Amino acid sequence: MLLEFSKMHGLGNDFMVVDLISQQAHFDPLTIQRLADRHFGIGFDQLLIVEPPDLPNVDFKYRIFNADGSEVEQCGNGVRCFARFVHDRKLTRKTKIKVQTKSGVVEPELGVNGWVRVNMGQPKFSPHEIPFTAELSDSLYDLELADQLIVKIDVVNMGNPHAVTLVPDILQVDVARLGPQIEKHARFPNRVNAGFLQILNEKQARLRVFERGVGETLACGTGACAAAVSAMRRGLLSEEVEIELAGGRLHIAWQEGGVVYMTGPTATVYEGRLDLSYFQY
Repeated sequence: MLLEFSKMHGLGNDFMVVDLISQQAHFDPLTIQRLADRHFGIGFDQLLIVEPPDLPNVDFKYRIFNADGSEVEQCGNGVRCFARFVHDRKLTRKTKIKVQTKSGVVEPELGVNGWVRVNMGQPKFSPHEIPFTAELSDSLYDLELADQLIVKIDVVNMGNPHAVTLVPDILQVDVARLGPQIEKHARFPNRVNAGFLQILNEKQARLRVFERGVGETLACGTGACAAAVSAMRRGLLSEEVEIELAGGRLHIAWQEGGVVYMTGPTATVYEGRLDLSYFQY
């Protein structure tokens, strides 16, 4: 039996999206790794799965698997693609839906030209909510890396954990060296997404993200939310900003105590069918 899928991306953060409402399939970590391989498989940052919801008054269940096969709680660029996928596949006629994730319910709303606005919920900052090991809650923490290098981080949970570091120039940051050290640091028991943020002015900032279980990606939606909120609550950015990533720009809006709204584009690259057994040997 051939499995239908779509290849999609949000600002270059790319996904294999599969409808498991009208189809049946099982994905184990090794199979996901093989599918994610950019030379021998489909190639993607995350696998997104559409399932029937477990909760009442919710339209869909949304599951996310990183390229290394690990399941994660949330993916901001992915949820925008998810919303467009279920609408394009005629799984719903609604333009605004409620989607169940491992971290709670999010509400994407389909706009024009493939753009999607998402209510990402409220950010969390307490160490136990990240989770992050710290004796006291603070606005910034010192994180010791290799060679006695200490970086200052803010920690934010946007449905998944983020460590945000303010830098003068993102192009000068050795993300390939620092990212893995932060991601797997012992103070993050569930690992973490490492973001490096450069403030341009009160309305604009640049961001690079080393994603947990993937590596550096062209864009990270939850990372953009986390970085924006981190800077906003320190008075470095206004309540509505543009976050520039390698793959393009996201609009982030947040007022203290409220929910975060993320708006950005989606794109369908192609649709395909495959024999999953080829990847399960």
